[in-house]
Parts: sequence; structure tokens; C-alpha cells
Amino acid sequence: MIEEVIDPALAAYMDTLPESYAGHVPGAGTGVGFSAIIRVVGLEAMVRMQRQLLRQFIKTVEQKSPTDDCFVATLESLTGLIWDCACKRPKRTIVIWDGCDPVVTEAIQRFEERWYPYSASSRRYPIVRLIEEVIDPALATYMDTLPERYAGYVPGAGTGLGFSAIIRMVGLEAMVRMQRQLLRQFIKTVEQKTTTDEYFIATLESLTGLVWDCACKRPKRSSSAKGVNLNAQRKHDFCELCGNQTEFAAFMTTVAGQRINDVELEDRKKLELSHQYCEEHRPKLANGEWNPTYRQAKRSLTQFNIELTRLTHQCANRSKPHAMSGDELIDSYFFQLMLQLTLQSADKAELRNLARRMVDSKLSDAKKKMLVLKQSGFSQAEIGKRILNAKQQPMTRQAVSKALASIRDEFLI
Repeated sequence: MIEEVIDPALAAYMDTLPESYAGHVPGAGTGVGFSAIIRVVGLEAMVRMQRQLLRQFIKTVEQKSPTDDCFVATLESLTGLIWDCACKRPKRTIVIWDGCDPVVTEAIQRFEERWYPYSASSRRYPIVRLIEEVIDPALATYMDTLPERYAGYVPGAGTGLGFSAIIRMVGLEAMVRMQRQLLRQFIKTVEQKTTTDEYFIATLESLTGLVWDCACKRPKRSSSAKGVNLNAQRKHDFCELCGNQTEFAAFMTTVAGQRINDVELEDRKKLELSHQYCEEHRPKLANGEWNPTYRQAKRSLTQFNIELTRLTHQCANRSKPHAMSGDELIDSYFFQLMLQLTLQSADKAELRNLARRMVDSKLSDAKKKMLVLKQSGFSQAEIGKRILNAKQQPMTRQAVSKALASIRDEFLI
């Protein structure tokens, strides 16, 4: 979009200026468009680059002319536009699981159409009220079609209390934990799932995701609390490297609970809060030195995202190998690992922490294959013939034994 809209306008503007100005706009005068430079370096790097060039221009101008003032204002506007693009978040979409009851599915879709102004902290548009208006009737209709034994796994069902009434009592996040626990209990009690059971699980997973999205949703315009000069629109999410809350998200949770003190309100401290990393993975320590834990985790970020994707895919379809790794043995490993665990797709923090532990413990794809082959009855010598080492040669029995001995107990199958 920048290429279609901004590039032509900027080129037309630069044509009206002397050549000396071109050196302060990335790509100007080189035949490369503004958007092409952004594609190469990224949005945030482009902001830093343009700010640096703008500072250099201001330093070189002894006495600004009207043209200079106009040039500075134009670059400031463009820099602001790029920063807004970098900060722009995709529209949140509530995930509806395949197999979710049609009545509940239609209600979730209507809920999402109306939820834009609503949030948990809004007085005028409280999101629990929207749940009461849209979700409660649909869920009640669905529960009426099921045998009574299913009611015990949905908070409020069969008691005369609506889904939203329980949320008002315990809160959105507690409701998510409660529903996850009930869903785990249901899965454990069912020896052989019927089609009705599958639809019931998909419906509860969809509702749990909806409640979690409601808990995460920020108001259109928000402030944290009186006396706290924080931008509440900043990203409230998990650390990029694990499943912990970011420093900023953790602090905002404290603010929301009114558990703040004077020290935490100092401007200097507030500006140090990261919205990308948790306290454990913050890039620099309090003494200004680089954090070795951050560096190690950052180096393995790609593998962390790969493992997280595999775990998420497998959680979404636990009935068969579904990690979508491209390797049958690796898919089989994730399938068998998930059978030992009670994690669901909505357990985002737990899945992220599990992926981080996998990477930190150096649970390689080769080790996953070894575990599957060992469980299938292969000897260590036979496993070595099927698993290649870094030099693309068969592994020795001793190497296989050493690799298997290094695997943590929590990852055994």
C-alpha cells in the first residue's frame, strides 16, 4: 500500500526540490522507491534510518528556509506514518473450531461483528453484557439438545445461571482456567469419543477462545489508572521467547488490580518496561550488560517458533498425528507426547513454555525420531542405521545411547 500510495506522491515532491535534499530520503535519486527500502530493512529500521537522516539534515542547515521547514515537516509526517504501520496490529479474529455447534458458531460470528467498542474495562460497553446478550441464549439452546451429563462440564449449565453470570462472579481469566479444567476432566472421562463428544469439545474450545480473546481485548481508547501515565494501547502479550507475560503486560496486570506503589510510578522505571520480553529474557541486565539468557533464547528463536507451531497443530487435532512437520516420525512423536499431556490449543502460555523447554534442552528432531523408533521396538544399533548424524552418516550405537540419555524425562514417550 505504501508503494501504491506514498511512493508516487513522494517522488513527485522530491522532483520539486534541489538534488541536495535527496540524500536525506532513503532511495531518493537512486531509482529505488521508498517502499523498496522498507522491504529491504523493515519498518522499524526504516524509522530509525529516517530519523537519523533527518537529524543530520537539521544539523547541516544553519538557517532554515521555508523550503527546509516544509521538507522537515514532510519527513516527520512520513516517519510517523511508517511507525504507525510498524505498530499496527492485525484485526483480532475469534477462532471457531471445526465441529462447533452451528447455533453457537452463528452467535460467535454475530458477537464478533458487534464487539469492536466493547472491552472488560469499559463501563459504557462492558463485554460481559455482550456475552449475555449474544452467547448465553445460543449456549442454552445448544445445551438443551444434549443429555444432562454434559451440563456438568459447562459453568452455570443446568443451574439457572447463564454463562455470563459465572463470568461476572469469577472474572474472564478465571473463567478460562475453569473451563479448561472442566474440558480436561471431560476428555479424561471419555474412553471412546462419539461424534457428539467431538462437537461438544469443539464448541467448548471455541467458547474458551472467545472468553480469552475478551480478556485480552483492549478498549478503543484506554488509560491504565489515575496517576499512571502509561500507554495502555501498547502490546499486551507474551514474551517473544517464552510463555511468560512481557514486563509491560505484567505491570499492566498489576495496575489493573490496583496493586501499585509510588516506586512503580516513576517515569524512569516505566520507560524501561519491555512489551516484547519478560523479565527473564530482557535484552540487558540492570547493570547494563547483555543478558546471556536473552542471547541464547534469541539465537534459537526460529526453532522455538517451529516447535510452537508443531505443538499448536497437534493440539488442534489430537486424534491423529497432525504436527505437520513434514516427517512421519516427528509427527508421530508429537502425537504420542500430546497423548500424555492435557494441554489444549487455548493453553497458549503453557504451549509456549513447553516449546521453550524443548529448545533449551536441545531436543533435536533426530532425538525425537530416536524416541519413536525406540518405542517401536528398534534396538540402538538399528536406530543408528536409520538416523544420520551431522555428516549424513549412520550413527553409532554409542552415539544413540548418549543422545537418548540426554533427553529430559518430561519429553520421553
